[in-house]
Amino acid sequence: MNEEAAKEDSKWFATLLSYAKGSGARLGLSVVFSMISLLSGLIPYYCVYRILDRYIAGNLDMHFVSGYCLAALLAYLIKVVCFGISTGISHYVAFNVLEALRLKVADAFLKAPLGEVYAHSIGEIKSVIIDKIEDIEPPLAHVVPEGAGHILLPIVCFIALLFVDVRVALASLLALPIGLVFMILTFVISGKNMEKYQKANASMSSMIVEYVEGIEVIKAFGKTGVSYEKFAGAICDYRDFVIEWLKSTWITMKLAFAFMPATLLGVVPVSILLVSKGSMTVSEMALSVMLAMSMVISMAKIEVFSNGLRQMQYTVLEVKKFLDIQSLSEPAKERRPENYTIELKDVHFTYDDEQGEVLHGISLTMEEGSFNALVGPSGGGKSTVAKLIARFWDVSSGSIKIGGIDIKDMKVETLADIVSFVTQDNFLFSRSIKENIRLGNPNATDEEVMQAARAACCDEFIQKLPDGYDTSAGEAGKRLSGGERQRIAIARMMLKNAPIVILDEATAFTDPENETKLQESIANLTRGKTLLVIAHRLSTIKNADRIVVLNNGVIEDTGTQEELMERSQLYNRMWQAHIGARNWAAGNVKEA
Repeated sequence: MNEEAAKEDSKWFATLLSYAKGSGARLGLSVVFSMISLLSGLIPYYCVYRILDRYIAGNLDMHFVSGYCLAALLAYLIKVVCFGISTGISHYVAFNVLEALRLKVADAFLKAPLGEVYAHSIGEIKSVIIDKIEDIEPPLAHVVPEGAGHILLPIVCFIALLFVDVRVALASLLALPIGLVFMILTFVISGKNMEKYQKANASMSSMIVEYVEGIEVIKAFGKTGVSYEKFAGAICDYRDFVIEWLKSTWITMKLAFAFMPATLLGVVPVSILLVSKGSMTVSEMALSVMLAMSMVISMAKIEVFSNGLRQMQYTVLEVKKFLDIQSLSEPAKERRPENYTIELKDVHFTYDDEQGEVLHGISLTMEEGSFNALVGPSGGGKSTVAKLIARFWDVSSGSIKIGGIDIKDMKVETLADIVSFVTQDNFLFSRSIKENIRLGNPNATDEEVMQAARAACCDEFIQKLPDGYDTSAGEAGKRLSGGERQRIAIARMMLKNAPIVILDEATAFTDPENETKLQESIANLTRGKTLLVIAHRLSTIKNADRIVVLNNGVIEDTGTQEELMERSQLYNRMWQAHIGARNWAAGNVKEA
């Protein structure tokens, strides 16, 4: 590990606490109450020692006994109350840190280019945001405050033993060096495999998500499907790895557990020897054994807590990788365009080095209020151009401007306000249909939501749902067709009413009965707006002001429908293929 990485590792706990304001001070307060709680637990031992000492001396009276019993009871109450306060504060801190972490990871993904998000599997993201961040709670709520107390307690017990008898105090440390050796060995072996464990866990989570998402296909093909084999294989690999890992640390871990808390091995025989020689009283021996037993409990706790702390460290460092994900740059000063002309100048774009360049010097101007269309063979770069305008990614070189302002010089939220983007794969959130549409404009009234739904030809099928507009999209999603989900997304776009509209195959799943109505609604909505449509159904864009033919990442030709029919062979072939497919479909419908 290099020096910089070692420095990062040493700051991981401070980094964790920085995610929730005021958590450091509160956790410190929790540690103080935890220490008071544990130290209060030693007072009853002293009370027992004093009562036993007076009993052996033969001058015990009830007033003396009741006084020390009351002191022991009071100390015990302090112990319980302080422990409750400590855990209450630490849990408050822990869940605030968890909330802050999850929100920050979500925010990091929102501000990151899509490429950075897609670089991580759904299972990996789910594992980090849900499972791994949740794993931080037990160590943070228990290990830190209680662990600090259990570190202090053996030290106080050892100091107390020094006052009783130096020889007994030294005897209490008899097994400590051996236990420390085995504990360090356990950490070394475990630490080497921790990263592998995290990857195995993430891989299994990813396979589980893939299995559930593809359950329809798996059911169709049975257990012979590749997804099922990968799912079963990931689970078996995870099991085998964890078993091997436990085997590798089993001996050293058990020996550490055996020797670390073995203070009684030295204290009991040495105390008996000293009592037999008259160098120690029986009551002092009893106090020594009780203090040694407290050390035993704390040593055992420290071992368990140290594993939890180690796990938390790896989890925090893994979460931090997501928090440090590259974000889209934003200007310090807000800039809003005065018009909505879109200009692409010599745009080059590469998703990654392996895939190579996707766009090769695209230059294109879409005037404000114009209807523009991108057509071309699949994989030609049409969706990539659309997503670059919405700044889902940044261009590799060149520039994209709106109203003369480079989109990199606009805040991400500003760009999102002025651009509406609808794709053929539309996601509905697990909330009511009404709220899914209202995402386009959170301030819209119910009537405005319903008006947008009617314009998008949604109202009829929404009214048939169990609770109409209040039906959960999660429940309705099982009943809605791809075209119906698409129309809800279009209603959302209509409600947003942004000056720039990008439709990426937005009516691909719409049935012929509603397509004409939907096209008319979209045409009415987008009148006066800068419109970019990506379509395979060329009949839907034949009236565009400009049609851009994109092939293999370059612009082959631009013009109106009539101009391209005259001079573009590629567009001609695409049009004839489209007309042929439409005639074939119409013939089949008529026969049926």
